[in-house]
Amino acid sequence: MRIKRLYIFLLKTFLPLFVMTFGICLFIILMQFLWKYIDEMVGKGLELSLLAEMFSYAALSLVPMALPLSVLLASLMTFGNLGEQFELLAMKAAGISLFRIMKPLMLVLCFVAAGAFYFQNNVIPPSQVKMWTLLYSMRQKSPELDIPESTFYSEIAGYNIYVEKKERDGLLRNLMIYDHSEGFNNAQVIVADSGRLKMATSKLYLVLTMYNGEAFENLKTRQRSTKSNEAVPYRKETFGTKEILIKFDANFNRVDESLMQNRYIGKNLADLRKSIDSMTLSIDSMKESNATLMYNQSYKRTLNEYRHSPASGETAGEAPDFDTVYRSKTASARLSLLTQAKSALEQIRNEYVFKSTLLAGEEKEMRRHHTEMHKKFTLSFACLIFFFIGAPLGAIIRKGGLGMPIVISVLLFIFYYIIDNIGFKMAGNGMWAPWEGMWLSSAVLLPLGVFLTYKAVNDSVILNADTYIDGFKKWMGIRISRKIEKKEVIMFQPDYASLRLRVAELKQLCETYLSANRRWIPYPAFRKCGGKDGAVAHIVAALEQLVEEGSNSDRNLVLNKLMDYPVINTYRWAGMPFAGRAGLLVGWFFPVGLPVYLLVVYRRGFLLSDIRSICRVSDELLEILA
Repeated sequence: MRIKRLYIFLLKTFLPLFVMTFGICLFIILMQFLWKYIDEMVGKGLELSLLAEMFSYAALSLVPMALPLSVLLASLMTFGNLGEQFELLAMKAAGISLFRIMKPLMLVLCFVAAGAFYFQNNVIPPSQVKMWTLLYSMRQKSPELDIPESTFYSEIAGYNIYVEKKERDGLLRNLMIYDHSEGFNNAQVIVADSGRLKMATSKLYLVLTMYNGEAFENLKTRQRSTKSNEAVPYRKETFGTKEILIKFDANFNRVDESLMQNRYIGKNLADLRKSIDSMTLSIDSMKESNATLMYNQSYKRTLNEYRHSPASGETAGEAPDFDTVYRSKTASARLSLLTQAKSALEQIRNEYVFKSTLLAGEEKEMRRHHTEMHKKFTLSFACLIFFFIGAPLGAIIRKGGLGMPIVISVLLFIFYYIIDNIGFKMAGNGMWAPWEGMWLSSAVLLPLGVFLTYKAVNDSVILNADTYIDGFKKWMGIRISRKIEKKEVIMFQPDYASLRLRVAELKQLCETYLSANRRWIPYPAFRKCGGKDGAVAHIVAALEQLVEEGSNSDRNLVLNKLMDYPVINTYRWAGMPFAGRAGLLVGWFFPVGLPVYLLVVYRRGFLLSDIRSICRVSDELLEILA
């Protein structure tokens, strides 16, 4: 019963966050889609219902991109909140392992993955067909008629219209119209003082009524003479009122969806497999036909036929000497032969280039079908991988809310998106097999999920910033302050006489070490010495025992001076990290041994500085104890 309540608590924590993050991610990706195709929708007088239909289809089509990100963000926030509020710690203290805590969410994510596959296979294809068909229809829609002032308007096919000023009642002042609907050589220019433009009832034509103007028309098409120096006639017309009819389709016409349904975007898994099988047979037959045609047009077939049916007057089975035949011809005959050969080769080359282009197009379409088929599985698998990345990551960093989880989720998703696009491009270009390219992102992120889950189960501090800061301080030799607090109740007072002896012994050990060791070790000696530094280990043990015994003192001066003792970093090696033959072997390889030698010398400098500090503090402590 306790575990069931725990499962209900985890589900109540995870599901609202998952729904919220999915809505946010889908909205952000939908806005990115809107900015990408906003030019296709704005300025064409489209109805709000049509735009809402477009956005609904786009939202369905963008679910595969938003779902993995929402799983990652929701799992990271859930376990981050549990860790930050110490609820995860309480569960582990009660004997519940991390895998058991993740169990109900793993079950939920399995259902989400199965639903994602069903959605990708049955809902995405028809929604993508409708979305791209609608978007293509919007592209074909003529823009909303809005002629600007003092600018040539060219959105009407075949016409350029200039209006100097527009009145509030719709009257256009100082019109200039260039009609090149029949070609630029037969352009017509119309100039008018004013005019009015209105749409026909059918919304297929514009009616332009002009007042007090002139029209100039080129009559070159009616000229029957072929003489180049003859003048081209034209016609000038002066009118008080003139109406012209301009073809302009302002209606929204939907494109037939059958064109998109035959593409890979409109097919489910079964249809994709049928198409791949038929395209494989078609490509194989094309390759076989091209190979047969190439053999029939090659010299190899001609030579083989000649060997089996020898010509008269020549040895059976021997090919003629082409150089001899070519030299026996006259110069004009040689030129004619070369010209014929060149034209024949160019014709054959153009023919095979055309066939190779057709074959490459068919192979690219088949690869696109393969990638679309694998894509239906990678979405479900990506949801599971992102859960096993987000949940352990949240348990390790123990940060909830919308700050750190969003930053980490966005960075991981960008990395996943880049890797996925690289694999998709490689598979689409034929450089990799389709399954290799489409499963590349999953293969890269799966080890990361396994690694993070393993570290989270073992309570690793791999993502704890303090761990890396302390390690960096130790490597750089930065001193860590020693903290000693005065005890309120002291059971055993230290023997100050014995304590003075310990301080003197510690000082003697440090002075002996300083006199026997230098920072710069000769490289040959460095190659021979190796292993742990026993003298330093003895000094560290004596120092810590002294500090532990002196911390029982009730004298503030003693406690403050004990805090001046440095915390000696663990300098593991006095020389070569590898003792014995391994050290000699590494040392003989100078490019390998030199960086190790410089690192050891660098760290020994900090060690000697710490030991000098021990000597100085020991002298001061002896004066206080005296």
